[in-house]
Amino acid sequence: MPIRAVISDFGGVLSLPLIRGFAAFQDESGVDMEQLGRAMIAGADKLDGKHPLFELECGRITEDHFLDLIRDGLEAELGHRPVMHRFKEIFFEALQPNPPMIELMADLRDRGYRMAMLTNNVREWEPLWRAKLPVDEIFETVVDSAFVGMRKPDHEIYELTLDRLDGIDAEECLFVDDIELNCIAARELGITAVHFLDNDQAIAEIESILGE
Repeated sequence: MPIRAVISDFGGVLSLPLIRGFAAFQDESGVDMEQLGRAMIAGADKLDGKHPLFELECGRITEDHFLDLIRDGLEAELGHRPVMHRFKEIFFEALQPNPPMIELMADLRDRGYRMAMLTNNVREWEPLWRAKLPVDEIFETVVDSAFVGMRKPDHEIYELTLDRLDGIDAEECLFVDDIELNCIAARELGITAVHFLDNDQAIAEIESILGE
């Protein structure tokens, strides 16, 4: 069955790797990734074992609540309560667009493919990430985890994306994501998936699949 629709992730595909944003926060705050990870684990203890970032990405807690949980966890470790009010600004200042993939998606739209974006994201961050690329010019629908209450790799969010691409079957979709687990979940539903590793690899794989 030929591919009729392309579904793209945002962070790490249409932007440069997300680690750049976290590294920028580390450089400015002095909080390293291991400390941040331990603070996340401590925060889960206050959310009945639920991961704070996953709850944030599903819109079940606010950004302010999330940052308070992280501050609490870091205060116990650092001996002082760190300032985190500029977390998102620091993160997105470092998170630059990925022009080759954005240009490819725009070209695929021009070639007649139905286009959707499927992103695990944060409600309060929407203005910042949307400013990075011409979202509405390329994608007919955006499925943002924070607004729909579910996240990749849950099958339900892929099924919602297919519903919004009305008239498109799973076997007619190509999905691109930088996280292998998300690609595996898409394949389980019959969606063709490309695991993004770098621009040259991903573009070659996408064009090969679309050319078959």
